[in-house]
Amino acid sequence: MNEQFNSGLTVFLSLIVEAIPFLLMGVFVSSVLLLFVDERRLIELMPKNPLMGALAGGILGFLFPVCECGNVPVARRLLVQGVPIPVAISFLLAAPTINPVVIWATWTAFRDQPEIVVLRVIFSLVIAIIVGCVFSVQSDFRPFLQPSLTRWMPDPAPCSISDTPALLQSGTFLLDQPGQPIALNASFAAAALNAPQGSFSPPGLPRQKRGALAILRDRLPLLLENMVKELRELGGILVLGSLLAAIIQVAVPREWILSIGQGSVTSVLAMLILGGVISICSTVDAFFALSFASTFTSGALLAFLVFGPMFDLKSLGLMLTVFRPRAVVYMVGLIVQLTLILTLFVNLHVS
Repeated sequence: MNEQFNSGLTVFLSLIVEAIPFLLMGVFVSSVLLLFVDERRLIELMPKNPLMGALAGGILGFLFPVCECGNVPVARRLLVQGVPIPVAISFLLAAPTINPVVIWATWTAFRDQPEIVVLRVIFSLVIAIIVGCVFSVQSDFRPFLQPSLTRWMPDPAPCSISDTPALLQSGTFLLDQPGQPIALNASFAAAALNAPQGSFSPPGLPRQKRGALAILRDRLPLLLENMVKELRELGGILVLGSLLAAIIQVAVPREWILSIGQGSVTSVLAMLILGGVISICSTVDAFFALSFASTFTSGALLAFLVFGPMFDLKSLGLMLTVFRPRAVVYMVGLIVQLTLILTLFVNLHVS
């Protein structure tokens, strides 16, 4: 009993230590999006076509290299800022794999099997795009999201900006001296950062009153406040998810899972289950999968490397802070089916 407790505690602490830096990175990126990105400009840049939007969301991981612990707050911020559903969901699923850090780590682990690296990227992107396109069929996605999130989202059919009071528009605002709200957006940030010291002033403020450093001083407390709020909310969920993953890993013998991993089909199923249960961060999961390279099929290794970053027990709680349970069930069901189809095709093709 003491040995199981010590093993469970070790797994729990290792998951927390491994995940916290990437959760911090995700929360930081989310806060930067809140304060420095004009959501209207972001929406304009995103393709309206569901397929192209899902593709754009999938490759956003190169700009925001976060793992499955940090992609949730970023995806949540993208939804709040009104990006199309295919973009947000595709980013949520693809970002843990489609980013330079994970691709480099996978290449380091499977340098002798470059097809694993290439197929991991391709399969992850294909699955993310398909799931994003499937959910784009829903005209109003709000019923699939948590109420705590939908109240901050822009209206799906908003009236014109000129007809909407400034304080009722989506986004972040500062209050100037005459009491008029000033939108914090990309153009505002660029003007503040590029203007000479003391020469920049927002509309309604005397020029000598505001400077680039003053603007940054105004935003820094907002940045820190938002980071603390999201860490308090998501950090607790992460702890619970990691605790659940540690309990299952100790309670269910790993040998029992591995014993069914001998055939082309059963090996894929075994590694699929292992990827969801073991809850290893996507930046290091390639090295864990490498230990099974001599005994498991290529399709099984890909099932672990593709499914695990998209969904595991550790990230379940984080996903439930954004989506309602039925949406998570639909999403996971699609991911499982698509992963099985693609990885079984690899095994059948190789055999």
